[in-house]
Amino acid sequence: MFGYYFNLALRSFKRNKALTTLMVLAIAMGIGACMTTLTVFHVLSGDPLPGKSSTLFYVQLDPEGKAGYRPGEEPSDQVTRFDAETLLREKRGKRQAMMTGGGVSITPQQSGLTPFYSDSRYTSADFFPMFEVPFLYGHGWTAKDDDARARVAVISKALNDKLFAGGDSVGKQIRLDKTDFTVAGVIDEWRPTPRFYDMNTDRFGTLEDVFLPFSTSRDLEMSRSGSMNCWGDTSADATDLNAPCVWIQYWVQLDSAQAAAEYKDYLVNYSNQQRSAGRFERPANVRLRDVMAWLDYNKVVPNDVVVQMWLGFGFLLVCLVNTVGLLLAKFLRRGGEIGVRRALGASRRAIFTQCLVEAGTVGLAGGILGLGLSLLGLWAVRLQPASYAKLAHLDIGMLLSTFVLAIVASLLAGLLPAWRAMQITPAMQLKSQ
Repeated sequence: MFGYYFNLALRSFKRNKALTTLMVLAIAMGIGACMTTLTVFHVLSGDPLPGKSSTLFYVQLDPEGKAGYRPGEEPSDQVTRFDAETLLREKRGKRQAMMTGGGVSITPQQSGLTPFYSDSRYTSADFFPMFEVPFLYGHGWTAKDDDARARVAVISKALNDKLFAGGDSVGKQIRLDKTDFTVAGVIDEWRPTPRFYDMNTDRFGTLEDVFLPFSTSRDLEMSRSGSMNCWGDTSADATDLNAPCVWIQYWVQLDSAQAAAEYKDYLVNYSNQQRSAGRFERPANVRLRDVMAWLDYNKVVPNDVVVQMWLGFGFLLVCLVNTVGLLLAKFLRRGGEIGVRRALGASRRAIFTQCLVEAGTVGLAGGILGLGLSLLGLWAVRLQPASYAKLAHLDIGMLLSTFVLAIVASLLAGLLPAWRAMQITPAMQLKSQ
């Protein structure tokens, strides 16, 4: 019967081309606006590490002085170098990594390439297995390399393509800040969105080109980037081990709720120990947030994106109200036809189903046109100067959602008109013919 009703819907479209066009345009415009804003929200609010984000936790301590202290306030978003190295050394988590951003000058050995500057990340060995970084060639360095301040580097696929024509560069030399490093591995295509592991730099930027051991970066006094907050006596270098400055991100992997609870207790005890030793002045104030909680805390999704998404749904609702009116006009105009079908034995349920199939067919056509409008809208978003704009693309899931939303929306819009149509009394329609 579905095929029969579908065929009737197509015939109805041919008889009422203008009305059908208006309904398809209404659905398409609503779907286009809704899916454009929903796609942007989906891209920005997604889980950057599906299946593992609940086991990775960001560590926050409160090492600052008493000045300006307010009970219950959030601790610093980063930790000091002393605390990071202590936590790393004590190894209370399954894996842990300390890190900060930076930049290095790269001097190519190939002729025809001039020196250039690239973003870098100074971190520890567990960064790669903990965040499941995929490798095209080689692997990350080891904890022994961290301890030895080894001159080893992991580079991105983009940098490998530029310097080594995409070949296996493991074991080859690369000159960074006038120092030769040995390439330990090449990262394959990897772009966690957002870039959750460091909220102090471009949250939706591309992957850094160079990864180096944190210990090596400090040994060579390489430049760093990102936010830094200092207090007290800052006469010494702010990146020194004992400097009262927070500038390092610290992540730990804990595979169970019990492990997370025990690690938080450990952080509280550690804070109390540091307070007893005179380093911390404030009462223990720690936070341990998993990836999604950390993103939520940092309000990764801009408020304007959320507002636009709700406006998109509101516009879709307006379009559906208009579609309800157009469907009512169309179905009730066919009262005589429906009355004849009822007189010939068609049940109210059959009339209701026929009208819903017709409404769903309108939704399918609107979804196809709406998909085109969504692609046009996302193209316009990518032209905007926002840092996340270039990520506005429809994936397979959102593409399918476009059609599902269009059909479901049109079916909802068709409920009232279909119900009114099935209430038509055959006798009254036949008497008026």
